[in-house]
Amino acid sequence: MFNIDGIHYMWLKKAGLYFVLCSLENVSPCMAMELLIRTTKLLKDFCGVLNEESVRANFTLIYEVIDEVFDWGYPQSTTNSESMRMYIYNEPVEVTESESKLRLPHFSGKTMPSSAVDKPIHTRDRESKNRIFVDVYERISMTFNSSGTLLNKGIDGTIQLKSYLGSKPELHMALNENLVIGRASGARANVSTYGVVELEDCNFHECVRDNDFEQHKILTMNAPDGEFVVMNYRVGSEFRPPFRIFPFFELTSSHKCELAIKLRCEIPATHHSSAVFVQIPMPKSASSVSLRVPPSQSAEYDERERVVKWRIGRMQGNTESMIRCSIALSSAQTASVRKDIGPIAVQFEIPFFNTSNLQVKYLRVLDPTTHREIPDTKVWVRYITRSNAYVCRL
Repeated sequence: MFNIDGIHYMWLKKAGLYFVLCSLENVSPCMAMELLIRTTKLLKDFCGVLNEESVRANFTLIYEVIDEVFDWGYPQSTTNSESMRMYIYNEPVEVTESESKLRLPHFSGKTMPSSAVDKPIHTRDRESKNRIFVDVYERISMTFNSSGTLLNKGIDGTIQLKSYLGSKPELHMALNENLVIGRASGARANVSTYGVVELEDCNFHECVRDNDFEQHKILTMNAPDGEFVVMNYRVGSEFRPPFRIFPFFELTSSHKCELAIKLRCEIPATHHSSAVFVQIPMPKSASSVSLRVPPSQSAEYDERERVVKWRIGRMQGNTESMIRCSIALSSAQTASVRKDIGPIAVQFEIPFFNTSNLQVKYLRVLDPTTHREIPDTKVWVRYITRSNAYVCRL
């Protein structure tokens, strides 16, 4: 948020696009950001995908949506897809997957979304109707020291749902029966937590009813058409890191040092990580850097940014890889030069896997009048784990 000539500017960057809100009054930044976030979700629901190409192709539709959200400059309460549909008359122009060059939130990974997930919510394509897509996203933050010891860790998780039901049936989503909210304390602290999925805290969407959550771990909701977050949660308890980083540094002479970094993938061998990418900042005194990596991988030294970029790509579980960097220094240095290297940052994506072991056991779609399951309804559940801030300090 910033102010120029008495005009307040608030902006949000999403999918490579900037969404800007301007105001002559000193409005609440939290309210402005919430309004921008809801508007981007609306546009994604009505356009299918949200990027530069879809904005160009659906300019008239987007103008119509924004005109309903902001009436003469005043935000309206109509910021959900279900209530907005009756006011929108323009048909969306669908952007194909190859044209969109989609990037998933928080990570430009390789996991391709289902084609139906990225279609507009009011599409007339019958293949997209009676479908519910559930994505369990987990973003991992970890910090290691030079010996590979874990300093801090955490998981930010999201259960995201996109509905193509065309109505508002009653949904029953069941999670792990051994799910525990809050850290173990008191009498519960003396009980073994082996196999227990422990969340520090969580919050739910406004349409979710959690009456049966405490006892049966069941969430009940009347989900509107479109995409929304069912539940956000945090994990800070013990869990196994998907990757471990082991750096080895040696000052061979006053003008040369050697750095080797071993990256070990510790997920089960039946899984793999895609789009593994490592960035290694070099010292300011580095004049040149020579690199050695396995033949199937690539690495380069960016002299302008003074960063080594190591692209591993796909990495199977229970495997490891190593890069060796020979660093020539422009001036005489001591062993303290290692403090100018790093921190090493790792980016990755693990499809069909989540570290916390939180699971969607089932999702039942019931008729709200008869409370019986609606036939021919397809439910798709996907698990994705991504790096958030995954670093190692030298």
